[in-house]
Amino acid sequence: MQTKITKIDPDKPELLEIHCHSVSDEVREIVAFVKSRQGQLTATADERQYEIAITDIFYIESVDNKTFIYTKGKVYESRQRLYELEEVLKNNRFLRVSKSTVLNLMKVSAIKPALNSRFTAVLFSGEQIVISRKYVPALKKALKGEA
Repeated sequence: MQTKITKIDPDKPELLEIHCHSVSDEVREIVAFVKSRQGQLTATADERQYEIAITDIFYIESVDNKTFIYTKGKVYESRQRLYELEEVLKNNRFLRVSKSTVLNLMKVSAIKPALNSRFTAVLFSGEQIVISRKYVPALKKALKGEA
């Protein structure tokens, strides 16, 4: 098997691409190793499968029994359920903020009060996510570093 490494600009996302005749045990082992070294999730967009770095994720949302992963410029669909992703990401500064949303706290630029004891998280991407009042105490604990 040949290997090729191409250096890219720091502003471009890193990508590991494997070209193979078949997905052998060796290829699976390489993919498993890479995944174990990186915090990544597998999801699809435009009928292609992608590995998304956890640090690139702004939030994850469940809509009509489908789970979507939102990054700065793209939306991916995951086969995993929201509660499964929440469990995987709980130690990576992700927090459930509503029945249908898990938020990456590292992508929040501001939090402001909203109506009915709710809050709104303003993300670095400019998007705003509503934080349901049920999840406000957990948010306050997480922001204080207690969760």
